[in-house]
This record gives sequence, structure tokens and C-alpha cells, in this order.
Amino acid sequence: MPSLHSSPFMDNSAFLPLLRHISKRPKSSSSTSSSASASSAGGGLLKMFKLFPMLTSGCKMVALLGRPRKPLLKDNATTGTIFGYRKGRVSLAIQEDPHCLPIFVIELPMQTAALNKEMASDILRIALESETKSHKKKVMEEFVWAVYCNGRKIGYSIRRKQMSSDELHVMQHLRGVSMGAGVLPSPASEKDNLEGELTYMRARFERVVGSKDSEALYLINPDGAAGPELSIFFVRSQ
Repeated sequence: MPSLHSSPFMDNSAFLPLLRHISKRPKSSSSTSSSASASSAGGGLLKMFKLFPMLTSGCKMVALLGRPRKPLLKDNATTGTIFGYRKGRVSLAIQEDPHCLPIFVIELPMQTAALNKEMASDILRIALESETKSHKKKVMEEFVWAVYCNGRKIGYSIRRKQMSSDELHVMQHLRGVSMGAGVLPSPASEKDNLEGELTYMRARFERVVGSKDSEALYLINPDGAAGPELSIFFVRSQ
């Protein structure tokens, strides 16, 4: 599979400040015992997302959430949710607060099974590039995006102006969840039969603005492992 550096997306100079941000992130100098502990933890949420085929209906306890709860972690982290039916496409929702409507929702041009394969390397980089030449909007307000996954272009997507019923269903059921991965009850039983169960991964991200034409989200790993496992880039071509 081509590396991220082989993609035409990398020719965009707006992307360079975001890459420099990765290289400047401090690396932990933990002892051998702490390294073993981090390894046994399974690499955080990204590893949990890989376990979707083994998740049972016990994960559906999220549906029992009542009124929205105040987040346990009070900081400026951005919430990102990757979700979709096992046999369907993956969607991405970005929220400034888990209790608010998303500021960005898009259905990616890839199947859930394909995303799971990309996670085999334990590092997942999703890049969205807008080819719009106008700079009157903020980069995340653009609508048409070329989508790259681990350096390979996988197609185009259009950011949603309004969420679908399934997307609203997911946001409603996860309104009290700060981070985690599991299975949600489908809004319609027929979809369970046709497209499989509705899976999700929700995490907290550090949001970095490289310039007016570039932003990035870096996964905040709850187990304290060094380096981001999941990065999402938004870049506007110049």
C-alpha cells in the first residue's frame, strides 16, 4: 500500500505545519514495565474498534442512557465519532461538545470492513482535501472533499448540510458518552438484517489549526501510549 508521502495530497503546502506538529509531540520515556502495561492495554480505542466482530449485545447498554450527563473530562478537546453498519459505509462526526450537534458530518467513501483492514497497522490517517479555491469559508465549512486513507485516495464525499435519521440516532444515543467503542441498537430492525449491527468508536481529539487552509485532529489516547493512533486532516488546496 502506498505510504502517505506518496500521495498527491502531500504536495499541498498547507499540510506541512500539521506534519511538523506530529514530529514535535513529546515521546514518553517509560520503563520496561510501563511499556508492557501499555502493550497489554491493547493500544487504546483503535484496538477496541477492531474488536467489533466479537462485540455482543452487551455493548448496547449505551442505549439505556437517560438524560444527558455532564462530561467527566472538562477540557477543550474535540469529540470525534466514527460509526456505521458492519456491511455499510463509515461516517465521521465532529463535535465541539458531546451534548451539541456536530459541526461536521460526512459519510466516507469506504466500507466498515475496509476501515478495519486499514487499522491493521495500528496507525490510521484520514485526510480530507477540499479543492475549492475560494477562501471565504473556514476549511471545515467546505462541502466537497477528496478522501484519503493512509495515503491512498479512496474517492469523494460531500459534507452533509443536515444529518440523516441514522446519524441523529447515533448522536442521540451517545450524548452522554465521552469516549468508547461498541454496538448501538439500530433504528430499524430490517437494517440489522441487511447491513449488520450499528458500530461506533468515539474519542477525544486535540484540535490543531495549521493555517486558514488546514486543521487536524489528533487522537488523545486514554492509555497514555506515545504518539497518535488516529489522525484526521482537513486541507484546502491552494
